[in-house]
Amino acid sequence: FMSERHAEALAHLLYGINEAGGFIQLTGEVGTGKTTVVRTLLERLPGHADVAVILNPRLSPIEFLLAICQELGIFVRDEDEDSVKGLVDILNTRLLAAHAKGRRVVVIVDEAQNLSPETLEQVRLLTNLETATHKLLQIILIGQPELRELLGREDLRQLAQRITGRYHLDPLSRDESAAYVKHRLKVAGSTSEIFTPAALAELHQHSRGIPRLINIICDRALLGAYTEDQHRITPRLVRRAAEEVHGKTAPQLPRG
Repeated sequence: FMSERHAEALAHLLYGINEAGGFIQLTGEVGTGKTTVVRTLLERLPGHADVAVILNPRLSPIEFLLAICQELGIFVRDEDEDSVKGLVDILNTRLLAAHAKGRRVVVIVDEAQNLSPETLEQVRLLTNLETATHKLLQIILIGQPELRELLGREDLRQLAQRITGRYHLDPLSRDESAAYVKHRLKVAGSTSEIFTPAALAELHQHSRGIPRLINIICDRALLGAYTEDQHRITPRLVRRAAEEVHGKTAPQLPRG
């Protein structure tokens, strides 16, 4: 399922890959679908792009450079493994070779809010690798809203100034939440409307439009309906499921 906002986020990332180097920033709350967007991005990468994906950014500057080299299949001699300069030189040689062949090199960093300031500074310095007319590296930073706060720090202003595109992934709207549930049910083989309109409205209130919460609450609601031999999900079943998910009585959120 690709909502309008997920499609727009994907378009931002694809545009960034095809344009000049620098940084693209994608943020969103936990469970809003950032990882799904990244997976879709990897499936739709242009044929001229080489990508390094860093999933665990809790790395020192040297570990971060090594991770990029490993992802790109770059051979690193033992004597260069402990040298920032040696690793940057090796990476620069690879980037120049890729550029000469008309290829783009992209580094995608997931959970980027966990990068240390020291590693972020090394990330910034990587964007200094360039020819007379082109940046050689495109870096995509993906993280929770804390990433925006991190990049707003005074000591990281030089990095923030190099961000050429920013996109924040908001939760789904009420209509999008309903469409998402219907899509998932259809893919699973459903041929009827299992959730009543009122149940879908209740679901959006308790999930706040966060896809991950929608999945969990729906799963519990379906299980509850099964145990009661009910064939339609009602607002009562959704409320009870939400209470189980939150581990307490679900808050009464304003309607609308």
